[in-house]
Amino acid sequence: MKDGFYTALGTPVDDSGRLLASSLIKHVEDQLTANPSGLLVMGSMGIQPNIKDSEYAKVARTAVEAVKGACPVQVGVMDNSVVRVADRIRSLEGLPIDGVVATTPYYFPLTQSEVLAFFTHIADLSPYPVYLYDLPGVTKTKIAAATAIDLMKHPNIGGIKTGDLPTARVLSRAKEEIKPDFHILFSGLDVFDTAYAYGIRKNLDGMFSCTTALAGSMYRSLEQGDTRQASDDLDRILKLRDMFVEVGVFPGFTAAMNRLGFEGRFHADYTPSLSPEQEDKVRACLQTIGLIR
Repeated sequence: MKDGFYTALGTPVDDSGRLLASSLIKHVEDQLTANPSGLLVMGSMGIQPNIKDSEYAKVARTAVEAVKGACPVQVGVMDNSVVRVADRIRSLEGLPIDGVVATTPYYFPLTQSEVLAFFTHIADLSPYPVYLYDLPGVTKTKIAAATAIDLMKHPNIGGIKTGDLPTARVLSRAKEEIKPDFHILFSGLDVFDTAYAYGIRKNLDGMFSCTTALAGSMYRSLEQGDTRQASDDLDRILKLRDMFVEVGVFPGFTAAMNRLGFEGRFHADYTPSLSPEQEDKVRACLQTIGLIR
């Protein structure tokens, strides 16, 4: 896994929750034009907890086949118990993926000893490397840095996705002594350029799904030391993110993806779509940041 940006893909479905395979393939192909360092299938932006069980493996398989080995692919396996996560992992059997990504269970809050046991059990049974997903705003439980350091020692735990910069900094130092190939995927979008300058250079976010050209430009600029252009690209991505927050993050994402030419619903089936006025705001924002004319 190399430095650069990792995109958490969206998952396009129809009104019955069935995967729109052609739209997902087009989405993957669009991402590959910007040379991402990796793709996450069915993370938070990919609404994995909302995907029908009958469609889950199909989504993963469709994305992997569309990537054609161009970059690493990880798949979300989030669920509320070890046995349920294990079922998800078994459904992926035979797919050439590079890791599975799991949050802590999101129904009950966990103690740190339970977090340690949960991920240890998953890593013991998974044929794929396991990546920790630190998402306390959703799951109610943070993966403490000390717990992550303990989990870092497991041979089948490959890294962590976290939006907490202090945690990322602590783990960056610890991995040098414990496990140099432990990958820290930082997801604090607002400070990606600052984190990159600090040396945290694997950044993962769902906003890259609908800002392909800007993401590619930002990371080329960071590699070249052009922090001014990188910051400008990031500001444009944040402008669209803030618009999503204003109108509703996931229906806003659907409206943007549809405007960009990707068919389907990218939000939960219980969330109403945007009003025409809200869709106009999203369209205007896409124009302002240069993604459509």
